[in-house]
Amino acid sequence: MPTPVLSIILIATSLTVPELCSAHCIVYPTQLMDSLAGKKKKGRGVGEQEGRVRSERVQWESPPENGIPELTTFPFLTAAAASFSSPCPVAQCGVTYDRKAIIINGQRKILISGSIHYPRSTPDMWEGLIQKAKDGGLDVIQTYVFWNGHEPSPGTYNFEGRYDLVRFIKTAQKVGLYVHLRIGPYVCAEWNFGGFPVWLKYVPGISFRTDNEPFKMAMQGFTQKIVEMMKSESLFASQGGPIILSQACFLPLTEGIRRRKSWNGLFVSTCLSIVPWMQIENEYGPESKALGSAGRSYVNWAADMAVGLGTGVPWVMCKEEDAPDPVINTCNGFYCDSFTPNKPYKPMMWTEAWSGWFTEFGGTIRHRPAEDLAFAVARFIQNGGSFINYYMYHGGTNFGRTAGGPFITTSYDYDAPIDEYGLIREPKYGHLKELHKAIKLCEQALVSADPTVTSLGSLQQAHVFSSESGGCAAFLANHEPNSYAKIMFNNMHYNLPPWSISILPDCRNVVFNTAKATNIYFIPVKLSKIGVQTSQMQMYATNTQSLMWERYDEEVASLEENSLITATGLLEQINVTRDTSDYLWYITSVDISSAEEFLKGGKLPVLTVQSAGHALHIFVNGQLSGSAYGSRENKRIKFSGNVNLRAGTNRIALLSVAVGLPNSGVHYELWSTGVLGPVVLHELDEGSRDLTWQTWSYQVGLKGEDMNLNSLEGASSVEWMQGSLVQNQQPLTWYRAYFDAPDGDDPLALDMASMGKGHVWINGQSIGRYWTAYAPKENCKSCSYTGTYRSPKCQSGCGQPTQRWYHVPRSWLQPTRNLLVVFEELGGDATKIALMKRSVSSVCADVSEWHPTIKNWHIESYGEPEEYRKPKVHLRCAPGQSISAIKFASYGTPLGTCGNFQQGACHSPNSHTILEKKCIGKEKCVVAISQSNFGGDPCPNVMKKVAVEAVCSSAVQPIT
Repeated sequence: MPTPVLSIILIATSLTVPELCSAHCIVYPTQLMDSLAGKKKKGRGVGEQEGRVRSERVQWESPPENGIPELTTFPFLTAAAASFSSPCPVAQCGVTYDRKAIIINGQRKILISGSIHYPRSTPDMWEGLIQKAKDGGLDVIQTYVFWNGHEPSPGTYNFEGRYDLVRFIKTAQKVGLYVHLRIGPYVCAEWNFGGFPVWLKYVPGISFRTDNEPFKMAMQGFTQKIVEMMKSESLFASQGGPIILSQACFLPLTEGIRRRKSWNGLFVSTCLSIVPWMQIENEYGPESKALGSAGRSYVNWAADMAVGLGTGVPWVMCKEEDAPDPVINTCNGFYCDSFTPNKPYKPMMWTEAWSGWFTEFGGTIRHRPAEDLAFAVARFIQNGGSFINYYMYHGGTNFGRTAGGPFITTSYDYDAPIDEYGLIREPKYGHLKELHKAIKLCEQALVSADPTVTSLGSLQQAHVFSSESGGCAAFLANHEPNSYAKIMFNNMHYNLPPWSISILPDCRNVVFNTAKATNIYFIPVKLSKIGVQTSQMQMYATNTQSLMWERYDEEVASLEENSLITATGLLEQINVTRDTSDYLWYITSVDISSAEEFLKGGKLPVLTVQSAGHALHIFVNGQLSGSAYGSRENKRIKFSGNVNLRAGTNRIALLSVAVGLPNSGVHYELWSTGVLGPVVLHELDEGSRDLTWQTWSYQVGLKGEDMNLNSLEGASSVEWMQGSLVQNQQPLTWYRAYFDAPDGDDPLALDMASMGKGHVWINGQSIGRYWTAYAPKENCKSCSYTGTYRSPKCQSGCGQPTQRWYHVPRSWLQPTRNLLVVFEELGGDATKIALMKRSVSSVCADVSEWHPTIKNWHIESYGEPEEYRKPKVHLRCAPGQSISAIKFASYGTPLGTCGNFQQGACHSPNSHTILEKKCIGKEKCVVAISQSNFGGDPCPNVMKKVAVEAVCSSAVQPIT
């Protein structure tokens, strides 16, 4: 073999031998380094650019005993024609990439990631969630870093509890997954104020996310804080940590070309660290375009600042087409197969593959079919994608007042593969797991060559990947949304379901189809027929005794006496509250003459109030006169209603309520909230009276908040009413009750359907905002997985409260006497609040007798002397449950979906009995699909399958 040769580009002084031979090296493609160095002037080499860099060619004579090679200098030879063969020994080189894929220890990799946001679950949940992610085929956990959670006031930091970022990353390390850290520090994420602390808004002279020195100084300070914390905890891979996403970092041009080494056309940075992915900024494209040159300058500064921190990590910007080198631009969206990086040497990355959609109070629940999500991922992979992140893989809960929007619900379930409570959502989880297995089987071929694309019809294509070693993988796509396609590929016939891709790791055998099991002709297009288990969740009553409620009424009569702020005119809400509370009182007085006509039986005056949002309650002389609400689409409110005034002085108190602060939009820090007027009394004898510029008093928050009635200590500081008085439903009321922790380990939730709007706490910790706002009655139509998906396409919950159940983390409970506190704004029936368990109610399977399996692919591809594996029906209830009944079973040609199965023209009468014998009384069961198992062939020469629905039961009964 020829002696390996190493090209070195040095700045000013030579590298020392230890620098050259560190165990961790980061490798860059030559074409990238040439681009970073800039265009060469005629007759000048890269090493001569700007007179700052000299070039040498170094040969390893032989590795000495200490592992440090001796060096011999040779004349410089250009690396432009160098090959992309293995860049260096595994021991010498950890991570690199080229345009095809991420490379780990010399091997290109396809990486699959999932978003799990640490503050949206509890530390006790983290390991279970991450383990389920790993079991589902993920390599990486992605998370934002939430600035407002970590720095609630300037210089005061919080890294405890749900904000223990280090613990979260170390948990991923323990489970065996990498971490993609998205510092931002702007996160969007439907998170309060987009992740920015509200105090940032009040830094003198500040303007968010633009070329503004106060903002850049604050942003750099927090970013540097997180980077230094990661270093101090040894969380970068070069330190033995998990933050590594198989991508080499770029070098900052603004600081000149730093020390670099190359070998066979791959440049090696000077051993900064093995590389994690890090993100600076977030979805800045729209802002950059809107802000023009200031936005462009800010993007360049952010890139330079991030890389200049010296972490050795690659930084990415999502949805930023003009992300400057060395930052990598990435894609977010429902589909990203048409995305192209802005430089040919950058990998094709999908940082947010939206697995579902968020929910807003008063809206429906949005779902994304698993078939379409799998189809989108397969399209991305077949077009050269190398990194996919599901946003979200587990959505979790917006505890406290962390939900943004505004109007985002406390639940951030997102229709993710792992639901809000940490339970696996089938069929999405299982279907994607099988997809990931299929992709990994194709990995070597995928990363070895560009695909050969062949048309198989008007909307059908084959993407074929062939490696130099003879490996072959194919993706057969049918983009037709309404019909199957029969195609010929490699002299074999294939049947492609609508809107699907079949994956063939050997260019012959189908191991996975994104829509369903292959070769099934009789399935209606609009029905989901994924060949994995489907589970249905239900809420069950716990064994907790009925709650004994007590009540405390929020004081309204003494509001003005406690006001600390008085001003002429109306003030913007957040400027007054600084977001320390959702609530701000606007209080003024109105004098009414005893001669007013309405006091003699005439028509009552009308009060109109215009507000910038988000909710408003009108009190006149201590009595609620009406309420008004905005929405996410129209945040502004206009209240108009009759008010019962009396002769003399009347007090008007407007309670303005925020429902989360905005999290996106150009300069959203300037958006207003609260009552800004005009406020006008109409139909007085004088006509109309404008109250806008009267003297107004302000009170931040509620008296109960000030007394900490939601805490264990504060709840004992007042006298609570008991007995029949508790049932009096009135606005602005505090309730409390105590309960013991339910048995078992099923996830828990509060049923708040009997309440109106407010907040709820357990043992002093905020579950979040609740609001029994009803979704519109229309738009919940049947949903087909076929055709381009958008968030309004598949909706449920029409005519129902957007959110009824509120997650109660078990780790927040003690064995006995847990304090439950509720603040109700409107008036609800607290006696009907119930603590529930969430568990599986039924499981289904729908599997063809020729369902493609990876085990059979191995048998056929490698000729293993093993019997052909029959597809199997797998049913599994939740831990602590067992299969109590078989609700439906059919071996033949059954129709329908889980919960609505029907017998088809072909049916084996033994189906039900066979499944009962195999499964009743068991937590899980497996039944092979074979004629012998079901007592013969009910319809010869017809493709058959098994559809089954089983009931899962425990000691309690479900709530309907």
